[in-house]
Amino acid sequence: MSKKNKVFKKKGKVIKDLTRKVLRIFNNNPDGLYNYKQIASKIRITDTDGRNQIIKKLAALKKEEKIEETDRGKFKLVPSTKYVIGKLDLTSNGNAYLISEETENDVYIPARNLNHGLDGDIVKVYTYSRRKNKKLEGDVVEIIERSKDKFVGVLQLNKKFGFVVPDNFKMYTDIFIPENRLSTAEDGDKVLVHMTDWPDNSKNPFGEIIEVLGKPGDHNTEIHSILVEYDLPYKFSEEVEAFANSISLEITEEEIAKRRDMRKDLTFTIDPKDAKDFDDALSFKELENGNYEIGIHIADVSHYVQENTILEEETYERATSVYLVDRVVPMLPEMLSNGACSLRPNEEKLTFSAVFEIDKKAHVIDQWFGRTVTYSDQRFAYEEAQAILDKNEEGAFEMPEDISIIDGAYTVTPEIVKATLTLDVLAKKMRERRLKQGAITFDRVEVKFNLDEDANPIGVFFKESKDANKLIEEFMLLANRKVAEFIGRKKGGTPTDDTFIYRVHDEPNIEKLQSLQTIVSKFGYSINTQDKQSISQSLNKLLSDVHGKGEANMIETLAVRTMSKAVYTTENIGHYGLAFDYYSHFTSPIRRYPDVMTHRLLQHYLDGGKSPKAAIYEEKCKHSSEREYLASKAERDSIKYMQIKYMQGHEDQEFEGVVSGVTEWGIYVEIIENKCEGMIRVRDLKGDFYIYDESQYAMVGQSSKKVIQLGDNLIVKVKKTDLERKHLDFNMVKHIGKVF
Repeated sequence: MSKKNKVFKKKGKVIKDLTRKVLRIFNNNPDGLYNYKQIASKIRITDTDGRNQIIKKLAALKKEEKIEETDRGKFKLVPSTKYVIGKLDLTSNGNAYLISEETENDVYIPARNLNHGLDGDIVKVYTYSRRKNKKLEGDVVEIIERSKDKFVGVLQLNKKFGFVVPDNFKMYTDIFIPENRLSTAEDGDKVLVHMTDWPDNSKNPFGEIIEVLGKPGDHNTEIHSILVEYDLPYKFSEEVEAFANSISLEITEEEIAKRRDMRKDLTFTIDPKDAKDFDDALSFKELENGNYEIGIHIADVSHYVQENTILEEETYERATSVYLVDRVVPMLPEMLSNGACSLRPNEEKLTFSAVFEIDKKAHVIDQWFGRTVTYSDQRFAYEEAQAILDKNEEGAFEMPEDISIIDGAYTVTPEIVKATLTLDVLAKKMRERRLKQGAITFDRVEVKFNLDEDANPIGVFFKESKDANKLIEEFMLLANRKVAEFIGRKKGGTPTDDTFIYRVHDEPNIEKLQSLQTIVSKFGYSINTQDKQSISQSLNKLLSDVHGKGEANMIETLAVRTMSKAVYTTENIGHYGLAFDYYSHFTSPIRRYPDVMTHRLLQHYLDGGKSPKAAIYEEKCKHSSEREYLASKAERDSIKYMQIKYMQGHEDQEFEGVVSGVTEWGIYVEIIENKCEGMIRVRDLKGDFYIYDESQYAMVGQSSKKVIQLGDNLIVKVKKTDLERKHLDFNMVKHIGKVF
């Protein structure tokens, strides 16, 4: 028969995702018996060709030993330990990894096997070995718990329906919106959508629009979108504001009588220049025996935020203030955060204090904890306190009791100069001792933006921690540690069983440290992973050695990623990064709910109360840790948004950058002069066909064998800025290589 006259038999339609659909039936009833007709009925297959596909699929699954034939034509799931429960972590290319305590390594899940699983979902996965390298691969067979069901995106409207295109690149599918669930949204609006359902036979989930956020590109719309994406509120309800405004702010003689009166002690605050809420103040007094009495005074938020009130509910739900590039979203209403609770100068305030007698070697001789009333004599910005320390370095304060300086609107008295210099000396001794005990110093450079009146970035600058910052840090660490020790262990050092709020930090993951060692060795650095002490010492040396170099931010970021996350819990395991056996958060109740709990529990024990049940507080700790994590993600997104906005005005400029990451889909590059990070996609690497080499952390040209590696220096130009999706794409102008 000639080709022209050859007759082709038309094939039936191939059933999509048949393996997943069949296995789901068995998984939903592991003890059930099914024949091909029953399975066809459950997945609504009625034609002969479809049933034949099911028969073939059952035979294939039997051969793979996923099911067994217990009777002629009847099949049952083979019991297996290959099912693992864990959390999905999606990558930007649509594939995912399952993170589970049940497996030694993460399980790779191709996009086709996600079975509607989304980033962060808790899922059940069937695992098997990949043929080439025996690494575990998996299929999602059940979604146990959704991590979220609300998403921010842009509405694309049709006549009778719409689709919301999510901003989050890890949300790999658009959300279908029926006509009756569009609310008042118009085409092109940025909206918040609630995902209501995802039918098995639908490519897209269904949803309803619950809030119109504004037009894409508008600054406030984009900032609100970041907050809403992480379920972080950006305003207080009228009920909460009204309740806060009804609280009595009067400091009565009766209230003062219940407290230690420290209003006459020299007291001052040191905070960022643009701060509006002042959580903490220091008091200073020289004692007759030559020692010093130093008070760490903290806003008594628990006096105003009482349990079983609407304000308490709101404070707990928020759990943290959120610090975005252009604004702070406070945990407490403004009349408390910037008013009643803020330790503003020349005002009496209700405080909760840790007061220490400290000798000249910075050892604590005695301590006292309790409620106080204080009066701040001076408000310093860090820059002003640093000016005092710098002048002392220059030899200007040989006799500080005879010196006063004027800096801007602030007149600094000789007493405050002397107190500041003495506190600095003590702080340095405490810091030196802490580092010797194994504390790790992540003195990272912070990226800050100069903004115009419309919150547009017109400049980038870097903020480093100087001695004035470290002075405050050391005394806050002292208070946090001593409060935790006071409750957590008896005088002999034996741990107590008393319920308390701890801030804990587990030891780093050895495998991650070894991976870091592989990377930093390419720059000539090393890490000693022999024991706990050598790890911390070598990490400190690494961070010191890279400081100020082009690769510094990349290596510091990678080093941070080797660390465990610090969390709140009632189960104390110590704080590895600070080298403390006991550590709590006591010093920032205006912006952290765990500090409020710490204050309440401390007062409860000071009053002679018995230990409450830990379970209630553990749940609150878990909630606080989760909210803190979401807030940190929102903060990073706001920085990324502002970096992209800043780079929009620099499309024609060439920048030197360092390769900060390499993945199969592209190279991440961080610009040295402004820390903005973007991607050179594989398809945009010209002159060769590049393939990702995981062992070298590099892209390798297949013809030229040219290697573009982690840490290499490149010259790049901006290719594309996408504010809505927070993407910054570069083109490579020149590959310089390594610069040591």
